[in-house]
Amino acid sequence: MSKNLDAVRASYEASAAGDVNGILGLLGPDAAWTEMAGFPYAGTYIGPDEVRDKVFARLGGEWDNYQAVPEEYVDGGDTIVVIGNYRGTYLATGKYMDVRFTHVWHVKDGVATKFEQFTDTALVQEALRP
Repeated sequence: MSKNLDAVRASYEASAAGDVNGILGLLGPDAAWTEMAGFPYAGTYIGPDEVRDKVFARLGGEWDNYQAVPEEYVDGGDTIVVIGNYRGTYLATGKYMDVRFTHVWHVKDGVATKFEQFTDTALVQEALRP
């Protein structure tokens, strides 16, 4: 395994443990984090603080037991691809979702410079609708 893959894998392990700081620890100070258009938190956020405030704070407040569960890691050196499922119940509707995702990480020496999310936003939106 590579240092970059180890760093990304550790981020998902922190996520599973509910450790937001462990997730954000992977991000460099100017890392660009992109949530896909159509996703509730769509946009590009720069740096760990903005990602914490605009993504993870909302996930923690709006979902019950929200998880990003990785199933496969693809080590491309400085590009790490993670395939898995988002799972959780949207508190406002009580609807559960289980939706596939692909995450593309750009990592240099164990520090992420860019993250991009790909998912079926229609299925996510279904959980948000009453």
